[in-house]
Amino acid sequence: MDIKEILSKVDHTVLGVDSTWAQIKELCDDAVKYQTASVCIPPSFVGRAKDYTGDRMKVCTVIGFPNGYATTATKVFETEDAVKNGADEIDMVINVGLLKDGDLAAVEGEIRAVKAACGGRVLKVIIETCLLTEDEKKTMCRIVTDTGADFIKTSTGFSTGGATFADVRLLKANIGPKVQVKASGGISSLEDAEEFIRLGSGRLGTSRIVKILKAREAR
Repeated sequence: MDIKEILSKVDHTVLGVDSTWAQIKELCDDAVKYQTASVCIPPSFVGRAKDYTGDRMKVCTVIGFPNGYATTATKVFETEDAVKNGADEIDMVINVGLLKDGDLAAVEGEIRAVKAACGGRVLKVIIETCLLTEDEKKTMCRIVTDTGADFIKTSTGFSTGGATFADVRLLKANIGPKVQVKASGGISSLEDAEEFIRLGSGRLGTSRIVKILKAREAR
């Protein structure tokens, strides 16, 4: 697979609690140079990153991150604030506890509310697959499809596990035709990235692909 094709699907990501503007700025520079799909950064940096990149790169941010148990009103406010600051794409974390309680109406209602707050921007729904049963993953495929969200995303990368090939296969087999899969968490090689794309991932959440290319160039 051509490296440009892989890069075009990468959300180049820095989400550590100790992230600094210097790191975010470098991330943006690398994303523009290598033409990734977006940069995925903490909400507090969205305005500054958008001012810096302008139309050169899409800015993605996270909502309810990483635990997902903020109230719906809080997630909606976070989304509206991110959009106001210039976010082009939104990655929200579901309330896993509500899903496990069987309160599917609340889970769906929250996604719909955040989707409305996106104002037509891309919405990716993080379901934290490492915490879910197979039936719960299938249930979330149906809910994400029904809400009109754009992507179902495997993981935050901050829980007990990240993306797996098996999960991407399962999600791809159970989502509607207008929904894409984003694999995120633990994607550490070009071979992994290529396989996730082959299995149907439309996006990859990772910083390591660009780091691999930079290391190769340095050698």
